[in-house]
Amino acid sequence: MLSTTDRRIRSVALPAIATNVTVPLLGLADTAITGHLGAAAYIGAVAVGGMAFNMMYWLLGFLRMATSGLTAQAHGSGNTAMADAVRWQAGSYGLLAGMAIVVLQWPLLALIRFFFAPQGEVDTYATTYFLILVWGAPAVLATNSLCGWFLGMQDARSPMLAAVVQNVVNIALSLLFVIGFGMKIEGVAAGTLLAQWTGLGVAVWRYRSRYARRAPLLRLRIRGDGRFFSVSRDIFLRTLCLVAVMSWFTRTGTAFGEVTLAANTVLMQFFIITSYVFDGLANAAEAIGGSLFGARDAAGLKTLLRRLFVICAVAAAGFTLCFAIGGAPFIDLLTDRPEVREAARRFLPYLVGVPAACFTAFLLDGLFIGCTRTRAMLLSVAASALLFFVLLWWLSPTLGNHALWTAYLAYLFLRGCILLAATPALLREASAS
Repeated sequence: MLSTTDRRIRSVALPAIATNVTVPLLGLADTAITGHLGAAAYIGAVAVGGMAFNMMYWLLGFLRMATSGLTAQAHGSGNTAMADAVRWQAGSYGLLAGMAIVVLQWPLLALIRFFFAPQGEVDTYATTYFLILVWGAPAVLATNSLCGWFLGMQDARSPMLAAVVQNVVNIALSLLFVIGFGMKIEGVAAGTLLAQWTGLGVAVWRYRSRYARRAPLLRLRIRGDGRFFSVSRDIFLRTLCLVAVMSWFTRTGTAFGEVTLAANTVLMQFFIITSYVFDGLANAAEAIGGSLFGARDAAGLKTLLRRLFVICAVAAAGFTLCFAIGGAPFIDLLTDRPEVREAARRFLPYLVGVPAACFTAFLLDGLFIGCTRTRAMLLSVAASALLFFVLLWWLSPTLGNHALWTAYLAYLFLRGCILLAATPALLREASAS
């Protein structure tokens, strides 16, 4: 029989995992549809445009994470007014940031074209895709803020429902516009745009059906709790470190040749699979841990942490076993190029070690976000990123791509170790009155 803690974990983690799985489906659906438009340039355009938006929204991810942590603590302490104030502040910033992206779309487009340097038809189609989809920025950022608030309120089903409906609408409308109306890249972009606003509509509907009695959904609130700014700043800087590591990982793989780059891309799918599960468990640590921290329930927080560590360790062991046994067949499923298969198999042992190296970092990231102790998170990622670059500089001249994976595993492992060392202080703080 499940304990109360296990039931709380399940109620948040399972919908969060389901939501995480749906996230890449928007880009996947666009790629699949453009793949049948008759020209490879369409796929390249979606890849460039999609990466540009993903980067912007990732850098603005603090709108969701800061909101969920502060809301969870307000919820745990029974401070309804504070929870509402956080939602108003986050919603205001989300809408304003989205509108700023719309207003600055031409300078942003110029920056994107300079950075990605698309050529010929890819440039033309990517520009069309961007100029249509940019009008969804206010919807995306407002949805992210509201879904962060839902998670802080221990409601993981509402974000899941919004994500599922958004993906269904995206696929249906894109197919309708492209196949039914004969549109090209503009049909794919229009379908995704309308789906983004539909996702916001579903999130607003969920709020009105469940929480409307407590307070209006939105009031323009620029001033508010100063913690929102400090937490958001730390998360933003942390995200910059993450982006730096992942960008340099790809850049270094490119320098090793197209076969190595392709093999690394295939192997990264293993990491993405594990992230779906570990992110869902991290969301449980974020929502439930933040609530317990706000209630100053140190005993409950320790129980939650122990249970999540056991679950994550079991999941990591399962992934390790699956990758060790089924890694080679999975590689063959993802590519039919013999040289890429051979290269991917050569570096597969590193991926077998990824689950054990990363689960502590994922889990404790969620806990520290929920408790809004984001300075420790920033320091852990900054120190780990420094280790990554130092190891890569030191080892790559002799070890090549082995150095890249060694540095990346060390980066993941050190992040978890630093946060683990900071956890006792966080638990002591939770017990303070």
